[in-house]
Amino acid sequence: MAAPEGKIRVAVNGYGVIGKRVADAVASQGDMAVAGIADIETDWRMRTALRKGYRLFASLPDRADAMRKAGLEIAGTLDQLIADADVVVDCTPSRIGAANAERYRARGVKFIVQGGEKHAVTGHSFVAEANYAGAIGRDATRVVSCNTTSIVRTLSALKRAGLLRRARGTVMRRATDPWESHKGGIMNTLVPEHEIPSHQGPDAQSVDPALDVITIAVKVPETIAHLHSWSVQLTRTASREEIIAAFRTSPRISLIRMSDGLTALNTVKELMADMNRPRDNLYEVALWEDLVTVRDDEAFYAYMVDNQAIVIPETIDAIRALTGRERDADTSIAKTNAALGMGVSFA
Repeated sequence: MAAPEGKIRVAVNGYGVIGKRVADAVASQGDMAVAGIADIETDWRMRTALRKGYRLFASLPDRADAMRKAGLEIAGTLDQLIADADVVVDCTPSRIGAANAERYRARGVKFIVQGGEKHAVTGHSFVAEANYAGAIGRDATRVVSCNTTSIVRTLSALKRAGLLRRARGTVMRRATDPWESHKGGIMNTLVPEHEIPSHQGPDAQSVDPALDVITIAVKVPETIAHLHSWSVQLTRTASREEIIAAFRTSPRISLIRMSDGLTALNTVKELMADMNRPRDNLYEVALWEDLVTVRDDEAFYAYMVDNQAIVIPETIDAIRALTGRERDADTSIAKTNAALGMGVSFA
């Protein structure tokens, strides 16, 4: 089905963990439509896309015949899809998006790459609450990784309240995506990232260079989500209530409580399922309110990051910013959140 007239026509290149969520999120927005999706695979994911009514294209011309032989209805190649799109969201594996960038530029289409690519690919890295205005009208931007998105959201909330001096965090990273856990991952061990700071801190500074942040990352043997633990030096002595109030100013941070039985990552994902979130998506940072601790000018807190979902609302806002269809960050964020069912209290 072609995109309706007047809506932002969005092409999704790569229909994996992020791509399929981006496509569904675009389809839920009143001002956007999915122009089509492109991929190279012939498996069950492509059949699911066709059942949803998405037009399917071959990302590489030499894959079109194989896709047709597998019984898939192919509408054409990626170049044909690009010609029918206002924006391309590249959700291909790391480094492939960087190679695709020149292809998009040559065809004069705006594009978004994911956090697995380097900042230099687009020259702009995006988190809606921090730098939406800087993306307005640009040819391209990069939606930063799941962990970086969470870091910028939480530290920006403290920064807006005038409370942030510097931050030091430990990122406990899930070993692999759940759907690929049969292919690899780690068992019965922990794997520290090979250098300190880990890449998430410098990546957060690509969005906001003023952030004084250092991260340490450890890969852990589970696949549900990431867990962050933070120590933040404040600009002054503050109360616990002030820190919590600062976090509440973000529409993409949801406070949860252990006292409500949300004691672990799996319980929060179960809550998402009970809330009928598509694919159990947790788009927000789920931050434990009852763990927030303040000692004079230091604050300590912990939160959960769903790496399959947290960047989806950011991608939707990036589409609006690049096209200039909505110039006000708060308005775009509110539209996106409403369409995705965000803003409902977890408490």
